[in-house]
Parts: sequence; C-alpha cells; structure tokens
Amino acid sequence: MAEISSSRIVITVLGKNRPGIVAGVTRVLGEANVDIRDITQSIIEDIFTMTMLADTAESKLDFAELQEALADAGELSGVNVSIQREDVFNFMYRL
Repeated sequence: MAEISSSRIVITVLGKNRPGIVAGVTRVLGEANVDIRDITQSIIEDIFTMTMLADTAESKLDFAELQEALADAGELSGVNVSIQREDVFNFMYRL
C-alpha cells in the first residue's frame, strides 16, 4: 500500500491550456519548499488538467497560505488550482 502522510496534499489544476501553467504552479511549490512526489498532466483539445501529489513536511507555508498562493498563481494563468490533504482525498474517494 502507498505511503500516506498528513503532510501530503493532492493538487488539481484545470483550465484552458496556455503556456506557463506548470511553471506558475511549480514556482509557488518550489518557493514554499514543497516536494513534488508525483505529477501527471494531459491536454484534451484545449483543456489542461494536472494532478500532483506533494509533500509539505518542509514547507515554509501552512496549508491555508499555500492554498492561497496556489489559487493566486492559478488566477494569473487563468486556471483553477485546488488542494486537499491526501488523507481527506483518500477518505472521500475510498472504494
């Protein structure tokens, strides 16, 4: 079974594709010292989707601050960025 930690978050990004989306999101994570553990993205027609699993154990920002910084970065890129704690995500989507 995969490792589950209370410091891990699931980040989702959705919007119209354009240059700089990944750069904007990863810049925020890098500056906050958040470790990206896994990432997947796809573009269907001009719809951009990205899901990331990240570890915030060493983050300089708390959950609310990170959430706000990512939402701001998403707004600049014209996409919606949301985060949730991995344990909450797993509880919501358990089989």
